[in-house]
Amino acid sequence: REEGEAFAREHGLIFMETSAKTACNVEEAYINTAKEIHRKIQQGLFDVHNEANGIKIGPQQSISLVGPCPSQQNSSDIGPDSGCC
Repeated sequence: REEGEAFAREHGLIFMETSAKTACNVEEAYINTAKEIHRKIQQGLFDVHNEANGIKIGPQQSISLVGPCPSQQNSSDIGPDSGCC
């Protein structure tokens, strides 16, 4: 763990321990990475119009929700019997 954290700090990367076996923190790793990319786009650190930067904007869609979105649940709402991750 210490070596991974040090490597991430040294190279400006996100560090998070995950487990493919138990799925512990796997979804959170993707979400945190996406949030960090979004934050950097908002700050102007990434040019989303230049695909050479590795970011490609997908088609824009309008979303209409009738009820609460499951992804907006608190992590405390998701338990072993919830059917979610």
